[in-house]
Amino acid sequence: MNEAEKLKKATYHLWTFTASKMIAMLGAHVMAFGFSLYILAMTGSAMSFATNMICSVLPRALVAPLAGYVADNYSKKRTILLAQAGTIVTVGGLLLYTETVGMSVYAIYIATVFNTICSAFSGVTFSSAIATLVNPERLQRAMSFNQMSMSVAAIGGPVIGGMMYGFFNIDVFLMVNMVAYAIAFCLEATMDFNLYSTRGKDVKKEKVWEGLKGGFYYIKQRTVIKTIMWVALWINLFFSAISVGGTFIIIELLKVESTHFGFIQASGAAGMLGASVYFASRSEVKVPLRFSKISLLLLSGSVALAVIPLVTDFSYLAIVIFYLIIYFIFAIFEMGINMPIGVYMQKIISEEYRGRVLGLLETMAMSMMPIGMVIYGILYDTIPATIILPVTSIIIISISLVMLRPTILREAHPEYYDKEAITESIPNSTT
Repeated sequence: MNEAEKLKKATYHLWTFTASKMIAMLGAHVMAFGFSLYILAMTGSAMSFATNMICSVLPRALVAPLAGYVADNYSKKRTILLAQAGTIVTVGGLLLYTETVGMSVYAIYIATVFNTICSAFSGVTFSSAIATLVNPERLQRAMSFNQMSMSVAAIGGPVIGGMMYGFFNIDVFLMVNMVAYAIAFCLEATMDFNLYSTRGKDVKKEKVWEGLKGGFYYIKQRTVIKTIMWVALWINLFFSAISVGGTFIIIELLKVESTHFGFIQASGAAGMLGASVYFASRSEVKVPLRFSKISLLLLSGSVALAVIPLVTDFSYLAIVIFYLIIYFIFAIFEMGINMPIGVYMQKIISEEYRGRVLGLLETMAMSMMPIGMVIYGILYDTIPATIILPVTSIIIISISLVMLRPTILREAHPEYYDKEAITESIPNSTT
């Protein structure tokens, strides 16, 4: 295949990848929304709702390293298609169970666990394959489109799910999800996951344990990758202050109506969508870690600002507008952190290790979420939010300044800093 044909195929991948991701994610969000409402309707228990959330997070965190090993050692296309087929079979099994026995909460739990496992394998494998689907010049655009599809699904899923819940039973939710994943399966079956692969075809497969150890060793030997993973771990821990505290402050302390809180959350998804469009249309960030560090510092400062309505006399409308803006800003800065680092990681990680590194990164990040939620859940019950958020902001700023210090940035981008140093050392010859 000549270069022109490869570029044409890469363009096809760019749009097919985006469409398949959007359709599958939209179906998943619609079904997840339906599951949440049906569980609450059947049990009326917040614990049952929380259990289903755990079933949708914990299995993914546990199997992500294994998914990374599979992505690195077996056919990416086959892995993704098998994972998508597994989701279709799982949802089909739940539909059959519902028709013959009737819906039960435990059946939803089991289906959620299997769906989450399948999602881990397809998600990690897709993430590790982006750099082989498109040419390097369009890598940032591909990742932006990926995020764009997730943002559209996050906005549209609850809207569609809410309308469907009022008119249809759970069978329709299940069938919609099956159709969505079937369409995604057909689109992904046409893609060439080795289009820009640099890996030889005769690479020897590693045993599972050796492969996992190899991934750890690869990370250990690379200071920049190791630093990024530690930053991701701590940031996911401390930003639980917003995921837990945001809802607590807005709903419980400021008494904002749930309908208006829904608009506030939607503004976050809109911010991600806007940032995705921005990154898709601009050239690649030249110094990714520095860009991400600046975004992280700005996001950290915004966290402290979230307490302003608690210490000032805002009207109800002003409170809603304030948090609409804050959540929108949060999402933009979050994308400013994730997008440049995501593109940078795709480029610096060797293809044969990319799945394992991204799988381990996902495990580290996701494992901190439930821990952070528990810690901040306790803190918000005992300490005023006006203290928690500013202190958390200071902690995150400190982590940013220490872990992403100039020596790390210089090691990550020597071509930029060396050139900068050379430029500064050349005397001005103009008279």
